[in-house]
Amino acid sequence: MNEQQYLCEHYRFNAEQRLKAFNFFVVLSMFADGGVFTAVEKGFHPLILVLLGGFVVIVSCVFWVMDLRSRELLNLAVPGLRAIEQDLPEEARVFSRDLRTQHRFIRYTFAIRALILGQFLCGSAVVTYGTLSAFGVL
Repeated sequence: MNEQQYLCEHYRFNAEQRLKAFNFFVVLSMFADGGVFTAVEKGFHPLILVLLGGFVVIVSCVFWVMDLRSRELLNLAVPGLRAIEQDLPEEARVFSRDLRTQHRFIRYTFAIRALILGQFLCGSAVVTYGTLSAFGVL
């Protein structure tokens, strides 16, 4: 295996793992959110809401850390891939062109982190609601 193959395989593997983890997070979040809605609809004890909301918060934190690590692993290969691209025509230098045209909000990272943060905030709100309900404040 040469340097180019090694870098491409490393990047491809980690990019696929990142998307698979994100897909798993979306599915897990749907089930957790469904549990919260069911608990509210059926009038379960407020401590159940605290547990479900806490689960959503923990899952969000875990996936945030996993996404950070995935980004680090992806970024390890980029300088090597940019160096290899220097032998290619300008229009074929994908990583170099992306560096010059990066948009802050039009990125996978922004979308993934926005969803994870949204889930974290929703889970925190459920924990707060369940706690206040358990103590009779609501």
